[in-house]
Amino acid sequence: MRNALRALVIGLAVSAAPVLGMPAFAQVAADHAGLASAYNNQTDQDFRKGLQMRLAWTGDYAGTFDGRIGPASLRAIRDFQARHGMKADGIISEPFLRMLVSKSDEAQDAVGLGYVDDPETGARMALPLGLVEDRGRSEVGHLWRSANGGIEIELVRIAEAGQTMEGLYGILSSSTPTRTVLSAARGDDWFIVSGEDRGRAYYIRFADRGGDLRGFSASYVDAEAERIAPYVAVAANLFQPFAGEPRGALVAEAKPPLKFSDLLSPVPGGAERGEPARYAMAYADPAKPNLFELPDDRGADRAEAGVAPNFDTPPMPGFDMSGTGFLVSEDGWLLTNAHVVRACKSVLVAGHGAAVETRVDEDHDLALIRVEGALDAAPLAISEEKPRLGEDILALGFPLRSILADSLNVTRGNVSSLLGLMNDERYLQISAAVQPGNSGGPLVDLAGRVIGVVTAKLNAVAVADVTGDIPQSVNFAIRPDAAAAFLRQNAVSFTVADPAATPESVPDATARVKDAIMPVLCINN
Repeated sequence: MRNALRALVIGLAVSAAPVLGMPAFAQVAADHAGLASAYNNQTDQDFRKGLQMRLAWTGDYAGTFDGRIGPASLRAIRDFQARHGMKADGIISEPFLRMLVSKSDEAQDAVGLGYVDDPETGARMALPLGLVEDRGRSEVGHLWRSANGGIEIELVRIAEAGQTMEGLYGILSSSTPTRTVLSAARGDDWFIVSGEDRGRAYYIRFADRGGDLRGFSASYVDAEAERIAPYVAVAANLFQPFAGEPRGALVAEAKPPLKFSDLLSPVPGGAERGEPARYAMAYADPAKPNLFELPDDRGADRAEAGVAPNFDTPPMPGFDMSGTGFLVSEDGWLLTNAHVVRACKSVLVAGHGAAVETRVDEDHDLALIRVEGALDAAPLAISEEKPRLGEDILALGFPLRSILADSLNVTRGNVSSLLGLMNDERYLQISAAVQPGNSGGPLVDLAGRVIGVVTAKLNAVAVADVTGDIPQSVNFAIRPDAAAAFLRQNAVSFTVADPAATPESVPDATARVKDAIMPVLCINN
């Protein structure tokens, strides 16, 4: 699927040319200021942020993802063009977009980028999870390290210790006999420092909020520079130091001034004291491809294009992820998505307690969960026939439970296509709006028959990254015949829908099915 999605990105890049107004850009190619002005005035900001991010992944851009095309961005475009045998004129052409998408995807794939919400520091961080392992809590935060020690990344929080931003910057921006500071910059509530320390390159970024100092450090050996240096440039832009509230102060009393080694090393003396590594202390998002996003948790459209998600509203306490399921048998089986339940320590069905059994089909993103006890609802009937193109449908579920009401949510749309991305026959494309939490909910027609299982949405920010345009109402559901086959494979007795059932009004169709649809909560605590 990843390769197919990448191909789609490239296809979309071709269609971006008319949006960018290539002839107009060509006319001002000799005037770099005019070229920058043309980009800034004729393309969307999200597209420009995505352009900067992709150029950072290729190692050509090291600035902020501010969506303003200036000298640094133009130089990055020209450098990329020159390195790949193109005319270095700064003009965004179809071949340029194709190559940039390909090379930036390769760089991101090489590190296995994932997002982590760290409960120890309250920070949100993009990490190269394909290269580093979670080494647990350190004295000042949370540490990740590669197996050979060539890469170390640490999230840091310093609070209630008497340390100030000015004092910390003074320590870290000063060279020592073993440490060389190559670059340092400071604002009112932030600073960055980078350099070399005993043969390792390092980068440090900190932010201050009322004396609460949060930051991250990354260090790596020369052999890792080609793939880690671009990652650091991206991670620095996506870093959210105050995304959440931490467990508590990690430095709770005054101590001697923090040493540089405390930020770039594992817990001092930990191995000698026999302290075990502590794992799984952070919440990691499922990997999300560029264009296909699973609506499974709090992060709606992820920051592929440099747009950071807003996590100011915390999730509902007590669970890590929510989705939707619906009753399909008299003996307590509910159908949902595999991505809703696959990584859960336990699964709760609201009002009915913990599921006693779970069965998962990763290939089709389907899962069955069984609850015990009385269920005051009739199982929904599953259609074994594909719906008709253009047919009216309803998507039902419990989206955005941390923001919206806890009651069932219904959106209306139609079947836009009988195929998914890249003609994938397992999916339907629908226009009904879906949000995080809709995953696993039923897609029903106006006769109340299940004609699909809601599973995913097109990542609008990622598409805007490539095309400069935001797609509208492009969502996906698993086809009903795939769901029926999954139920039969697991010997679950279900009701086959009557193909001659009479359509009803939207309120009547909703009333017919609503009691069989339930919130599904994933517990990892």
